[in-house]
This record gives sequence, C-alpha cells and structure tokens, in this order.
Amino acid sequence: MKRKTIGIDMDGVLADIEAHWLNWYERDYGVRFGPEIFLGVKESEAFPDKEAVLKFVHSPGFFRTLPVMEGAVAAVKKLSEDFEIYIVSAAMEFPLSLFEKREWLAEHFPFISWKNIIFCGNKSIIDTDYLIDDHCKNLDHCKGSPIMFTAGHNTNHTHHTRANNWQEVLTLMEADRCGTAICR
Repeated sequence: MKRKTIGIDMDGVLADIEAHWLNWYERDYGVRFGPEIFLGVKESEAFPDKEAVLKFVHSPGFFRTLPVMEGAVAAVKKLSEDFEIYIVSAAMEFPLSLFEKREWLAEHFPFISWKNIIFCGNKSIIDTDYLIDDHCKNLDHCKGSPIMFTAGHNTNHTHHTRANNWQEVLTLMEADRCGTAICR
C-alpha cells in the first residue's frame, strides 16, 4: 500500500526563523524585541529597520545557523514511520540559502534522504497529501490538505487547519492514520 505524503516547509516550521531574526537584530542593532513584534505583520515589516530581514536572508551563514523548532526532529522522525516525508522550501528566492539549507538538513534531519528534499521557487507544483507551511501563499494553492503552522505573521488567518506546535501536528496526523478526517 502506498504511504500518504507530507510536504514540510523549513523556515518557520522546521527552523525557528523568528527567533533567529530576533537574535540577529539584537546582534546588529543592539535592540532586543520579543516574538510579539511579528504578530499580524509580514516579517519584513516587523522591525524598525524595514531592510533588516532582507539583509539577514542575504547574509552568509544566516540559514546555516537557524535554530531547530522545538519538537521538530522527534515529530518528523515519528511521522516518517507512517508517511513519506518531503522537505519543501522555496529556497530559490535566496540563492545563498541553497547550500546552507542542505547542510542544515543534513545536520538536524539526517534521516531525510536527499531524494526527499525539494528546493523550488513556487510551491504550487507540490502534490503531496498534506503540506505543512506557515505561509498562506503556499497553503492556498496546496493540492492536498493544508496545515498552517502558527507564526506571528499568520495569527490573523483562519482559513486553514492550524497547528500551533509539533505536538499538534502529530495529533492531526494521528487522526489521519486512524481514519478521522482532517478539515480542509
């Protein structure tokens, strides 16, 4: 029997990019903000210096040093027992990120084969049974069932099934495994 597939985004889902932006902003600007700065706004508009996020994502080492989202490694390992897992990242927008993201995945998720890593420019081509992502622009065109991973910028969006953390993702996927439908 063919296993169902899950596409999983990297930034904001596997990697805690918000915490990283906060740390880099403090390092470069000497000002510490809390995660509430991202609530309801695009990441690029969160900081007083509107160019900071763009500067960071174009800086060598930024993507390679991202912290892992709490619970992500154990949850993805658990999911891989019942589902075919694909890591899906719109990495083409930031060319420096390609190598760094591949190295990051090899370090933190060595059990994911290189054959299951998809770096693309547009996620609408992804045809997995589920897509776990923090951006509605990717979930709105999902061919399967979208699961919105909570991030500051998406707190005001309510039109996708939401998971606030990796434990909630496991609960949703357990419902699928047991035959209970996940809302679309």
